[in-house]
Amino acid sequence: MVRSVRLRRPLRHALLAAVVLATLAAAPAAPAAPGRTGTQDAPPPRPAGIGDPLFPHLGNPGYDVLGYDIALTYPGRNDAPLTARTEITARVTDRLPRINLDFTHGTVRGVTVNGRPAAHARAGEDLVVTPRRALHPGEPVHIAVRHTSDPRGGGGGWIRTKDGLAMANQADAAHRVFPGNDHPSDKARFTFRITAPRDLTVVANGLRLGRERAGARTMWTYRTAHPMATELAQVSIGRSAVLRGTGPHGLPLRHVVPERDRRTARPVVDRTPAHIAWMERYVGRYPLESYGVLSVDAPLNFALETQTLSVFGREFLRAAARYPKRAEGILVHELAHQWFGNSVTPRRWSDLWLNEGHATWYEALFTDERHDRGSLVRRMRTAYEKSDGWRRAVGPPAAPRRPADGGRLELFRPVVYDGSALVLYALRQEIGAAAFGKLERAWVSRHRDGTAGTADFVALASETAGRDLGGFLHAWLYGERTPPMPGHPGWKPAKPVQAVKPAR
Repeated sequence: MVRSVRLRRPLRHALLAAVVLATLAAAPAAPAAPGRTGTQDAPPPRPAGIGDPLFPHLGNPGYDVLGYDIALTYPGRNDAPLTARTEITARVTDRLPRINLDFTHGTVRGVTVNGRPAAHARAGEDLVVTPRRALHPGEPVHIAVRHTSDPRGGGGGWIRTKDGLAMANQADAAHRVFPGNDHPSDKARFTFRITAPRDLTVVANGLRLGRERAGARTMWTYRTAHPMATELAQVSIGRSAVLRGTGPHGLPLRHVVPERDRRTARPVVDRTPAHIAWMERYVGRYPLESYGVLSVDAPLNFALETQTLSVFGREFLRAAARYPKRAEGILVHELAHQWFGNSVTPRRWSDLWLNEGHATWYEALFTDERHDRGSLVRRMRTAYEKSDGWRRAVGPPAAPRRPADGGRLELFRPVVYDGSALVLYALRQEIGAAAFGKLERAWVSRHRDGTAGTADFVALASETAGRDLGGFLHAWLYGERTPPMPGHPGWKPAKPVQAVKPAR
């Protein structure tokens, strides 16, 4: 993700709308049907989580999702709930008398587990399902939830555009759209079946499998070829034009823009093949089945790397024609996420620096090579001067702090953008450009379609360099103070501003 994409002044990557960590108050259990067996020992319904330090309520233990099949019916207006059915195929990993799913902002109309009706209850932002019997490790399980998906209320998830809807689920908002295991550590393949009025265009992650018209409506079917985190899901419904093209190695490209922006958008999106080819020079072949730009008719002040289809506000494409140098950097930033964040996904949210640091690094490197030689070093020096202040304010790159009151969390801060790119610059200075390039290619190759964390990166960096880099990287990733920059002994952190006492 990049934040603040207006191009009239220098880009700032620091500000994401604060994320609310909801207070999890347990709801009462729905009564179990008489005669059920195997669930008498089930605890009362309560919220669950996998213990992510930044989002402790996200994710659920005891199962591994293999696939989602999500059917949505759009009523033709974006201020009314969509009728929905979400089917989840999973493998049980622990004994489960109950199954927790992350879900809120929708009405649940019925749940089945392996084809049989199951009791369900709400607990905080969880949907707690009680099957007829406890599930055991190794069992396959199929969960089907009939529900609504409500685009009203804000807080992430659905974006209401002028002509329809789109999604922005990062970081903790996919469960405002559909039930699931809403944590990036549990990736799965997705199928979307979207029914909408026939005069609207529907796009989603992956490749289109079908488009079937029935009277005044059309059902669109899309499927991902690679596993995906819930926060990267995308469905867009609107009056859109689809601009197609071909990237390196025959890669299918599709760009989705408001119909009236077709001409304005074409020169911008036509740069995509060159951007992909540039990225492939550094990190190898594009890792997914397709790519494209999604421009939605809404005043977004961020861009987001939803898988295979990066989303931007409509004003971005308009501004890109006037400010192409800044725009290209942002386009490359979101493209880089398809490797860093989408194909290789963080194991927990404190590993976010691996996503945003790399995307910022390649954005800065592209700008340096193509538009402004020397800008990379200047940008890194500026980040170095500010790094101590960022660390004092919100924590170091790999250990961002939660607010002391456990309330609102601004996850997307400068330290995970330029502050994390600075870590990569320091590493390249330490081990040399050739070893750094080898590390980058190995990282996206070894962990393709999977999840990985900070410890994995440190281990691979040490393996690639042929020496232990644990101490070096620990200081850069976790230290309260920014370490000396290799090769730049003259770089100094800015001195903290002293508060001035008011005169009496």
